[in-house]
Amino acid sequence: MKYEDKKIVGIIASNVSAPVALNVIGHLSVAIGKYAEADIMGKPVLMDKSGVPHLGISQFFFIVTKVKTSKLKETIHKAKSNPNLLVADYPKEMLETRTDAELVDAIAQKENDALEYLGAIIYGNTEDVNEITGRFQLWKID
Repeated sequence: MKYEDKKIVGIIASNVSAPVALNVIGHLSVAIGKYAEADIMGKPVLMDKSGVPHLGISQFFFIVTKVKTSKLKETIHKAKSNPNLLVADYPKEMLETRTDAELVDAIAQKENDALEYLGAIIYGNTEDVNEITGRFQLWKID
């Protein structure tokens, strides 16, 4: 497999502050890493000349973009409808709860349409990911 075959795109709602955006991307990255197939990773451990090990990273492109909140929700729904894509989403409840039990309860009490998303990560074949996220603006700290 070549590094161009797959792609990872993080998407942040444009109204989210930089500290929250970093938190969102961090949590979603762990989720994608946990549930993606093993070939998402490059070499698992890299050894430097001194013999010190360093954990490897994803072998595929990973970019972070931003969109308006309404576009984010639409994007998540569209991505989840494609069975070839792995989607991790971050509803606002994840920021407003302290424990996993509280989060589970908060999400269970809301209809999907009532969720407000702060971010998402989409992973899959580059063509499929680009079809959904190809025109998004790169995220930057303003």
